[in-house]
Amino acid sequence: MKNWKDFLMEEDGMGTVEIILIIVVLVGLVIIFKEQITKVVNNIFSKITTQTGKI
Repeated sequence: MKNWKDFLMEEDGMGTVEIILIIVVLVGLVIIFKEQITKVVNNIFSKITTQTGKI
């Protein structure tokens, strides 16, 4: 019965393997969509710089 209670109360976080897999997937997505991400970021910064003069 004690083992069952311990199992239910266990609150361990994610393991190292899961974190590494998430990082690998994110890096892969960034590599695949690097050009599109760069275009979006450049557009955002250009809008910010052009609209700061209007304030």
